This record gives sequence, C-alpha cells and structure tokens, in this order.
Amino acid sequence: MRRQSVLLAAILLFSGNALAEPSARTRYLLKCSGCHLPDGSGEISGGIPNFVGQVGVFADLPEGRAYLMHVPGVIGSSLDDREIAEVMNYIMKSFAGASLGRDYRSFSPQEVSALRKEDIGNLVEYRRKVAALLKRRGVALPAYPWP
Repeated sequence: MRRQSVLLAAILLFSGNALAEPSARTRYLLKCSGCHLPDGSGEISGGIPNFVGQVGVFADLPEGRAYLMHVPGVIGSSLDDREIAEVMNYIMKSFAGASLGRDYRSFSPQEVSALRKEDIGNLVEYRRKVAALLKRRGVALPAYPWP
C-alpha cells in the first residue's frame, strides 16, 4: 500500500506543470499519506490514527489545535507554516466529516506559527489532556494506540 501511495504522489507531483506550486492535496499525499494513507484511514495497529470522520474533534479546542501542530508528521514534515495550514485545512475538509464543528475556523499560517512555538511537553501526555477536555464536552474521541 505504501508503494502505491508513493507512486501516486510522484505521478501527481510530476504531472502537468512541474514548476507549479503543489496543491494541499499533493502535499498531503507526499508528506502524510505514507502513514495516514491516501484516504486518511491510517492504521491504528501501526500506531497511526484514522482521520476519517474523527480528526475534526481536535479543531474545536485551542488545545486540540495545538496538539495537531505537534504530532510527529507535522513537526517532521519540512513544510512551512503556510503549507502546514493549507494541508491541515485540506485534512479537515476532506476527512473530518461530521466530526468537524459547525463553526470550524480554518488554520492560518499565523496560528500555525504561534501553535508550533508553544511548549506542550510530552505529546502523549498532552493528548491525554486534550482527551479529558473532549470527554468533559461529551465528545467521542478517535481511537488512539497509546491510552
């Protein structure tokens, strides 16, 4: 499956005008789909959460938004703040479905920059904090490999 993802990403990247700026979808395919797969389904047994119908729950909380900016795939993506904002908005619009709140606010490059500068400490512990906040709101949390 990963070879197919890489092949698809290469085809999309090099088709058409090679000098054109890659789209958010192309960046997702190149930077995220190796783990989260082209359809956003991830592989929970491999430690990769499923985005589909679930990832939007994080976008309603400031802490959830901060969490998303510190996951390994974002930290290690080599994308700049604008590109991360575009990819994150693509993920939300493409995969979040009903988990995305009605008053969803798109990520901006300025917000991404500020959130990436926050020291959230241990990522797994921080996610537990976010999970507790969501639970208090009655929000079902996506499956996660580390309790």
